[in-house]
Amino acid sequence: MPKRVILAIGTKKGMFVAEGASNRNKFSLKGPFGPGVAVYSTLIDNRSTPKIYGSSCNSWFGMKILRSTDLGKSFRETKSAPAFPKDDGRVLANIWSLEPGAGKKDLWCGVEPASLFRSTNGGDSWEMVSGISNHEHARKWMPGNGGLCMHTILRDGDRIHLGISTGGHYVSEDDGSTFKPSNTGVGAAWSPEKFPEFGQCVHKIVIPKSAPGRMYMQNHGGDPNHPNIGVLRSDDYGRSWRSISEGLPSDFGFPIVAHPHDPDIVYVMPLEGMTRTCPGGAPTVWRSANGGGSWKKLNTGFPKKESFFTVQRDGLDIDDLKSPALYFGTTTGQLWIGRDSGEQWSCLFQSLPPIHCVKVALVE
Repeated sequence: MPKRVILAIGTKKGMFVAEGASNRNKFSLKGPFGPGVAVYSTLIDNRSTPKIYGSSCNSWFGMKILRSTDLGKSFRETKSAPAFPKDDGRVLANIWSLEPGAGKKDLWCGVEPASLFRSTNGGDSWEMVSGISNHEHARKWMPGNGGLCMHTILRDGDRIHLGISTGGHYVSEDDGSTFKPSNTGVGAAWSPEKFPEFGQCVHKIVIPKSAPGRMYMQNHGGDPNHPNIGVLRSDDYGRSWRSISEGLPSDFGFPIVAHPHDPDIVYVMPLEGMTRTCPGGAPTVWRSANGGGSWKKLNTGFPKKESFFTVQRDGLDIDDLKSPALYFGTTTGQLWIGRDSGEQWSCLFQSLPPIHCVKVALVE
């Protein structure tokens, strides 16, 4: 059966699912699901029977996780959502990340205030991962502008990487039993100590699929007094980081993605640090083909001026086709596609609610 491209789109007013053929000429749209409620994280889980998950976070009616077993035709709530123990003192404010675990029904979930939960039954029950949720640093982390969120969960065998704003990068070498900060070379412009052990406002981390040890990070940059801390690379499993931001118009931004077939190709979307909008009002995706050594702007098809949107940390993704396409959603409700590895851009949907996250996967 030919592969189909599925997009799970989390917005301020619910979740949408778009589907297109592998030629990506046309996409149909379904939704909203969980209408009127913000969705900050989605997951397309291709293990065994494909499933789509989405967080549905409402300050009045509580935190929920939606699950579809029919590729987005319908959604139902899982039997439960992550929750802190009654005597913990913390209250769940948002669900920021959903990722598959090692087992067929294992899921990991990052929440606000920054903590990690794990499910072994597809999200029907959850347990808190105390190794990071009750880490000695946990009560010292401070919220960033978007809250105190655990937004990145990356699995590499028994190694688990976490991105926390504002906590920094933490890593476990024992499948989540214990964690330690790993922020050598990661700056924090507002801190008296410019390169602290922890407390950085990491925005996003990615691991290329075919390069053991390689990682890329979008950190909180944009400070002229402390330049070149925003876009970083590691070649030792995140133990140390170095800047690769030279050549970009700004080292501030939120999303970063790696090419699915070439670990030296990485994409970012720089923003102006003060306004969190496109530099000069002209949207541009920037691509490096040499691991951050140099950068090329990709803007064919974008407005040339008077465009002042933001792309959030999970608002950019890339598919796995031979010539991959990129997809990103904006805070003004447009969903864009960049065909031919981002060389040609066009708008798939013009008027969705403000978009928080975009995830893409290929399904049979």
